[in-house]
Amino acid sequence: MAYSDGQAHDVALENHRFPCTTCGADMRFSPDQSQLVCDHCGASEVLEIGGATGPHELDYLSAIQDLLPQQDIEETRISECPNCGAHVEFDAEVHATDCPFCATPVVTDTGLHRQIKPRGLLPFALSEPSAHDAMNDWLGGLWFAPNGLKEYARKGRKLSGIYVPYWTFDADTKSQYSGMRGDDYYVTKTVTRNGKTQQVRERRTKWRNKSGRVARFFDDVLVLASTSLPRKYTEGLEPWDLQAMEPYVPDYIAGFRAESYTVEIEDGFRTARGYMDNVILRDVKFDIGGDRQRVHDVQTQISNVTFKHVLLPVWMAAYKYRGKTYRFVVNGRSGRVQGERPWSRWKIAFAILAGVLIAGAVGYIASEYQ
Repeated sequence: MAYSDGQAHDVALENHRFPCTTCGADMRFSPDQSQLVCDHCGASEVLEIGGATGPHELDYLSAIQDLLPQQDIEETRISECPNCGAHVEFDAEVHATDCPFCATPVVTDTGLHRQIKPRGLLPFALSEPSAHDAMNDWLGGLWFAPNGLKEYARKGRKLSGIYVPYWTFDADTKSQYSGMRGDDYYVTKTVTRNGKTQQVRERRTKWRNKSGRVARFFDDVLVLASTSLPRKYTEGLEPWDLQAMEPYVPDYIAGFRAESYTVEIEDGFRTARGYMDNVILRDVKFDIGGDRQRVHDVQTQISNVTFKHVLLPVWMAAYKYRGKTYRFVVNGRSGRVQGERPWSRWKIAFAILAGVLIAGAVGYIASEYQ
């Protein structure tokens, strides 16, 4: 979403540094302790949540018309990966690093990115060592994964903690439909098969027109607001405990990175509408009833659309092994793991050879007993 230059001068640049009051080093949010800790001197501080209230909804129509209040907009310093296109927030003093999504070396810039401010987040509940263990267990369960990659991942660098952007949408819907209801019934018929006469039951369906209305309120329809990771990976991390969502407080970001959204809100809402339409179609079929349904037309009125920009916690590792990048992601709350499945040609060839030898041995033994 674009904002005017006039707006840009009125929006404060977010500062996510939290210096330790004891030694001055940067503090980080600890998932184990749910507070800020200093790795340099061991000091700890409770989060400064202050008067923060629960995540509140923003008006969708105001957003697409660039009419959101200034307090709902922020500016952040980001770097765009030249390989995967990820927009990742970095501290101003960081000048070079690797992309956490694909391990591509990135030279950070000082460009500012204006975006709708996050209204809520799920804090990390899983520590980095626990996430690393979950990833290693997942890799260990892949029979045909190269041993070299497994060992490389175990001894590799730490996982990066990333807050991945999502949209959530709420909406009231009222739908009017027309279709047909089918009720099955059975008739008995006499048929002759292979010279034999027998009675069989044949299913038939009686159809009649049906029309009506259904209504549903959608709450927190979740849509990924990034294209950096394949959707199959992020969907594999679900479900998320959205009921534990906290109001957005920068303290939770301390020691982690936050990805800026690259899926604009209108595109996100189109994805949400696809999900809503599927649920509404299911409601319509249920309302039609019967044994079978035919839906001819559905007209939906949607109102009171609101949204939130939220951040969900993901531990991430990108390893380059023999010229190829392998990515693994871990749900920062539940420990669910997804990623590229590596294959070892040698293990597959050995398995095939072993199968052939076993089959040959079984065949030989069977022939001996004949």
